[in-house]
Amino acid sequence: MLAGWPHYRDDMRAVSKPVQMGPVWLEAKQMTGVSLDDRIWFLDPPASSYPACLAVKAAALQSPEAAELYLKAVQQAVMTGGKNIAKKEVLLSVAADLATTRPEFDAVLFKERLQSKAAIAAFKADLAEVDSARITRFPSLVLSRNGVSRKLLLTGYRPLEALEASVEQLLADT
Repeated sequence: MLAGWPHYRDDMRAVSKPVQMGPVWLEAKQMTGVSLDDRIWFLDPPASSYPACLAVKAAALQSPEAAELYLKAVQQAVMTGGKNIAKKEVLLSVAADLATTRPEFDAVLFKERLQSKAAIAAFKADLAEVDSARITRFPSLVLSRNGVSRKLLLTGYRPLEALEASVEQLLADT
């Protein structure tokens, strides 16, 4: 979650400007095996992740499935396509491309809702949740279970075995 670079500082990873994100992506690529193109961080770095987050919320106003489809498409656009997802035209292009392969996604409706009060309110609610959970590092994963007040917060990249152990720990709590 990056509101903007002027006030961003990650002392743990020594990142305070876009070009320093390249090595972070390289590490994520090595740990996960996911294909990433780190050149975006010196060619055309996103000024903020907020526009893309808002775009996912706009897609969610169609359906949870539309949100998932759009999230995957926008992730691919930035991570392997080198597209600057802080730009509205890129977000709209991702939606248009998605609609050509997935007719259940409505790019016209997406465009209408991109700056809607409902999408903005949904995004602000997410920001409030991040704030209330005191999440300051990403990636972070909050695990919870209905009927159990205890939540687990996992921060950073974790191997599958660690995630499985955390889920098992949460399921064991009654």
